[in-house]
Amino acid sequence: MTAASITQWLNKCWRFIATGGCFALFGCGALVLTFIVFPIISGLSKNAQQREMKVQTIIQRTFDFFCRTMRFLKVIDYRFDNLAALQTDKQCVIVANHPSLIDYVLIASQLPQCDCLVKAAIWHNPFIKGIVKAAGYIPNRDPESLLDTCNQRLQQGNVLLIFPEGTRTTTTAAAKLQRGAAQIAIRSQVNIRVIHITASPPFLTKQQKWYQIPDQKPFFFIEVKNKISVTPYLAEHHSPTTAARQLNKHLASAIFPTDS
Repeated sequence: MTAASITQWLNKCWRFIATGGCFALFGCGALVLTFIVFPIISGLSKNAQQREMKVQTIIQRTFDFFCRTMRFLKVIDYRFDNLAALQTDKQCVIVANHPSLIDYVLIASQLPQCDCLVKAAIWHNPFIKGIVKAAGYIPNRDPESLLDTCNQRLQQGNVLLIFPEGTRTTTTAAAKLQRGAAQIAIRSQVNIRVIHITASPPFLTKQQKWYQIPDQKPFFFIEVKNKISVTPYLAEHHSPTTAARQLNKHLASAIFPTDS
């Protein structure tokens, strides 16, 4: 075994230990927020909108701390491109590809206010359920009530984060977007901010367990791309359904530029 290979092996062992520690930290932090911090906020803030804003601000700060901790412990590294544009966004839908388990954490760590559309299964996760409920996140359940709730939040000036794939990207099948993000943007008449995330090497994918550590430290590049205006689609198509379908086709090429 050469000195270089021994160093690489030791580095991988350290990242294995540090990754496990970060997962434990996340779980403990989620429990503290759920059972201590958020109940206190609920007791002090009677207004639901103000309460959710406070909770989302706390989520942003704790996620930022968690991401910085992962970087400090050399579990991952990451960089945002055009972050200032993202942080000034109001009243828009944010869409991103979903290559890793921590995509939401990375994006939300930079947004003091961020509503999120989450799959119904998350509401049964004991570590996450309290957080998504306190933050006022929107469960992806009944389509009609979903559109009404999203429209209400967006008209308040909020930003709404959606992963249009509905689950983490798989390497075995071509990416396919669900139409929900496009429908929400069309019905609410708000623009869409596109984010493209690259993880190299792949880490925490749908096919990987947390302990399957890559040989090299993963690097996440989060590229904040231009906004897509819904105005041309509304003007060209009288039917919202048709407009959403055409917008969704454009979203696919914008989120996955190398696939087009």
